[in-house]
Amino acid sequence: MDTQGCLTYAGTVEQMLGRALIGLGLVIVVIGLALTYASKLPFRIGRLPGDIYIHKNHTTFYFPIVTCILISVLLSLVMWIFNRR
Repeated sequence: MDTQGCLTYAGTVEQMLGRALIGLGLVIVVIGLALTYASKLPFRIGRLPGDIYIHKNHTTFYFPIVTCILISVLLSLVMWIFNRR
């Protein structure tokens, strides 16, 4: 409480902003590392088994469903880890 009896949340807002910036920095580092070393992985992101790829005459249809599921699971795991308290 401050001198007038009002609650101040400056400390918690600063802590939340700091944590958010650290988390964003970690995400950027992970994305950078993934892009740097993606060619050395035994699989290519976007070309996983189960991704739908149809090529006929002059038309190509590509839907990376397995890649979407994998990214969804990874992002859900990361969000679960950061939202634990």
